[in-house]
Amino acid sequence: MIILASASPRRQELLQQIGCQFTCKPTEAPELTAAQEPDPAQLVLKNSKLKAEAAAKLYPEDIIIGADTVVALDHKIFGKPHSPEDAFTMLSALSGKAHKVYTGVTLIKNGVVYQDYAATKVIMDTMSPEEIKAYIATQEPNDKAGAYAIQGYAAKFIKGIEGCYFNVVGLPLNLLYTLTKKADVNLC
Repeated sequence: MIILASASPRRQELLQQIGCQFTCKPTEAPELTAAQEPDPAQLVLKNSKLKAEAAAKLYPEDIIIGADTVVALDHKIFGKPHSPEDAFTMLSALSGKAHKVYTGVTLIKNGVVYQDYAATKVIMDTMSPEEIKAYIATQEPNDKAGAYAIQGYAAKFIKGIEGCYFNVVGLPLNLLYTLTKKADVNLC
C-alpha cells in the first residue's frame, strides 16, 4: 500500500489526478526551521525525510511518500503564514518579484530512502496593499507556503513560471514518478 505522509489536500488531489491509489496518514514529525537549515533545498529534503521516516516507523511494510514545500526569496525562506499579518508581510515581499518554490520528496520502500527536490521559479505581478488584504480575506493563504496558492485565487497574480507547475502546487509529479521508477514501485 502507498501511504502519503501529509495532510495537504493539494497533494492528495494531485495523486488522485494521476490515478494513484493511496492512503493519507499524516504524521506529527517535528520539522526543521529555516533558522536550523537555511538552505531551502536541504530544508525541504530533510523535512520530507522526517515526515516519511515517522510514517515508515508506523507502517514499515508500506511504501511511504513524504513531501515538504517552501518559498524562497533571495536568502529568506517562507513557510506557511502564522497569521494574517504574517501573510501580508510575505505577500508584500513577493509582490513584483521572482522567487523560487522548493519541494522535497522522500519515498521509503523496505527501509530504503529515495529522495530529490524540485525548484520552480515563479514571477509574481505587483500587488497593491488593498489587493493583498483582499486576497488574505479569502483565507486561501492560511496554510500555503509563501501565503499563496497558484491554483487558486492567486493565479491572477502569477506572471509566469519556469519549471514544474505541480511543484508550486505542492507535489512535483514527474519527480515523484522518477523516484517510484527507481524504487520499482507502481505509482498507479
